[in-house]
Amino acid sequence: MTAPPDFELYGFWRTSATYRVRVALNLKGLAAHERVIDLDKGEQRGDAFLKINPLGAIPALIEPGHLPLTQSLAILEFLDETHPTPPLLPSDPHGRARVRSIAAMLAADTHPLITPRVRKYLAITAGFDDAAVRAWLVHWFTTGLAAVEKRLASEPATGRFCHGDDVTIADICLLSITATMKVLKIEIAGIPTIDRIVAACEAMEAFAKADPLKQIGAPKG
Repeated sequence: MTAPPDFELYGFWRTSATYRVRVALNLKGLAAHERVIDLDKGEQRGDAFLKINPLGAIPALIEPGHLPLTQSLAILEFLDETHPTPPLLPSDPHGRARVRSIAAMLAADTHPLITPRVRKYLAITAGFDDAAVRAWLVHWFTTGLAAVEKRLASEPATGRFCHGDDVTIADICLLSITATMKVLKIEIAGIPTIDRIVAACEAMEAFAKADPLKQIGAPKG
């Protein structure tokens, strides 16, 4: 008899934030039943989902008997605290601060500028045409990744991954950005350290299984 999943995950195939949670669940060996919230159909603004997250943003993770968890970085730290093997944060305070800093550069300073709701506002309210929206995306992807590359290439704590030789939350956030870039068919040159780390992560099953194009609702072919 199959054991019930550990969680319910509300997400959408292409979102960076949902990708982060999928990777963490995979790394921890945890199962989640994913419920699709179709952003293209506006389901995130429906009454049913707003009761789960009043912001109308995904992902949301629900453990039976508990209130919904929202915000991907908070969910990653929750999973790391409740299921500490393998750890996603270093054991020392300076290492944890560095990993959280790199993660925030990606998930808090870069990702919010390229979300669907921002792109929709630019197109509808600000009057951006498709070329202008794409230029906006390229600019902010480039700005964010160039800053992360500078740190990773110059700081001695960088190893096989963003911090040492074990996957951390920083790597999950980095791959969530590059995975979204692939969906949007955007490439950024001049980031060799990032490219090396991305290749190392993509070779791992936990990341490969979370690939947006392998999820329910993703376009085929």
